[in-house]
Amino acid sequence: MKLTEQPSPHRHLEKRSIEDITSLINKEDATVAAAIQKVLPAVNLLIHAIVDTLRKGGRMFYVGAGSGGRLSVLDVIELPTTYGLQKGIVNTILAGGIPRLAEAREQMEDEPLAGWEALKAENISARDIVIGISASGTTPFVLGALKACRHHGILTGCIVSNPESPIAAVSDYPIEVLTGPEFITGSTRMKCGTAQKMLFDLISTTTMIQLGHVEDNQMVDVLLINDKITDRAVRMLMEKAVITDYATARTLLLDHGSVRKALDHLKEKP
Repeated sequence: MKLTEQPSPHRHLEKRSIEDITSLINKEDATVAAAIQKVLPAVNLLIHAIVDTLRKGGRMFYVGAGSGGRLSVLDVIELPTTYGLQKGIVNTILAGGIPRLAEAREQMEDEPLAGWEALKAENISARDIVIGISASGTTPFVLGALKACRHHGILTGCIVSNPESPIAAVSDYPIEVLTGPEFITGSTRMKCGTAQKMLFDLISTTTMIQLGHVEDNQMVDVLLINDKITDRAVRMLMEKAVITDYATARTLLLDHGSVRKALDHLKEKP
């Protein structure tokens, strides 16, 4: 039996109070970070491969289904705004399609050829890297895509929550984060989903820092898409350029479109 499908150690939940349930779930969630800490060496190897791929002009693709696939979509769509990353550099292939994100089309994960067909539609090549997302480590949609990638000489990685899974076996950079039985037996949107979200944060944030989209601890390439972000960027520019007047900094920022470009402009001035 898969580790993620083993019975929950918590019994007769329907008889528990709200206070008991929330306390028990919280205790289970507290184990996730420790599980990730154990696999940080594997995470680091994967990030090195991703950074190297993107620096050479390649792209990164997550391939996933269910909760994990949907979480990867949420991570990917944040990157162009947060870090000014060009769209299409980091992507997700989701079983059922991203336009159907709000629908739980879990039946699509059983299609072993669909993931590879979707990658081919994106003109996948050996310059790119593909990362499979599967709590079970057996999802046909993901497994089929990674097998085809390996056949075509495309680097692969994975995030799974069971040991010695078929998906890990066909991955160049496997991450096996073992979060154990779920609070609700088999409900991998819980601890597995929490681990996946934390790993997406680790991978994308570290990658963006390594690619130069962060200076000190600030998002100097953030896109100015609303008042809150623009205000944050103005204050960032004031700090970095030692500008004391808010209106002057705001005008400079809007004229150049980002903190980085405004700073570059100031450096070029005689």
